Amino acid sequence: MSNKKLRIVHYPQIGAKPFEVEAGNLQEARLLYNTLADYDLFHYENRIKPDYANTTVVEEWSEEDKEWVGWSDDKTGIDDINEYFEFIKEEER
Repeated sequence: MSNKKLRIVHYPQIGAKPFEVEAGNLQEARLLYNTLADYDLFHYENRIKPDYANTTVVEEWSEEDKEWVGWSDDKTGIDDINEYFEFIKEEER
């Protein structure tokens, strides 16, 4: 795993201002990503918010571009954080 600068960008409603939080590593990014998804699912299932058009992405800081870009694993090209950890789990078997 890498030492990339990471953040989670969560749009609670498409078109709304995103919630952004930096993550110290990929494990932390995954925890934040899944926690936000579970939180929104809880709101939906309990009818706290009537509808959803939300999304969450993991981004990494690009020194080359001097901006945040979509995260992907350099070695595998996987750009979904949960798929990445499933891949790692399978590789360890």
